[in-house]
Amino acid sequence: MLNVLLPPTAAPPAGRRHRARLASALRETALVLALFGLYNLGRLVATSRLDGADEHARALLDVQATLRLPSEAAVQERALAVPHLIGLADHYYLLHFPLTIGVLVWLYVRHRPGYLWARRSLALATGVAMLVHIWLPTTPPRLLAGLGMVDTGRVGGNSAYVGTPVSELANEYAAMPSLHVGWAVLLAVVLVQVGRSRWRWLWVLHPLTTLLVVVVTANHYWLDAAVGTALVLGALALIARVRVPGGFYAARLGRGGGGPARRCSRAEAG
Repeated sequence: MLNVLLPPTAAPPAGRRHRARLASALRETALVLALFGLYNLGRLVATSRLDGADEHARALLDVQATLRLPSEAAVQERALAVPHLIGLADHYYLLHFPLTIGVLVWLYVRHRPGYLWARRSLALATGVAMLVHIWLPTTPPRLLAGLGMVDTGRVGGNSAYVGTPVSELANEYAAMPSLHVGWAVLLAVVLVQVGRSRWRWLWVLHPLTTLLVVVVTANHYWLDAAVGTALVLGALALIARVRVPGGFYAARLGRGGGGPARRCSRAEAG
């Protein structure tokens, strides 16, 4: 009876809602750009600490030999024999950053809790990887003398490290861990978790394809990919289990054990 007597709660004016959404989008854009700037600053710092990069790469190859992992050079040799395969791999390698940004934008618009989980996990994993890049510079296969691998990007004119807007900021000795593979795993895990369609499982092919791409293009070793994967999965698990500001538990993503996702509250939007 009391509820009937109370006046209905007025919804905020449409103009105010639009301004709030625009302000939130601008904040997120500024945050992602700031994180990208800090990451590239760290890469610049890393380029001044390249002593031992070759030794670290050879030590990594020794570990791989002990584990009896297949030779990256042998895998690339087989790939080079397949017409057009290397060209496709080089182009797929370049999709790494724009695809990650595109998925983050989609998550921000369509699934805010998933976006928060992805953005915070990505920031944590990338920050740790940056410290490893500084502490443990590692020469990639394409630059390691004596390994005999082809720098397919340079040969084919599709190198991410030559003639691109960010090539001056690139640290070519940040092979360990592989953020190419790590970010691909992050996208697959988050999109499978937040998706509803059975087709969402196709995203699992993205990190698998990325793994083969980074090897046949001579940008990473198998262990780079393994460490990058472990780092991202650890970040996803940690962010999922630690209560973050706004009361959001990413592990549940509002699904309540498999039910429909709840809408993100205004307190969780930041």
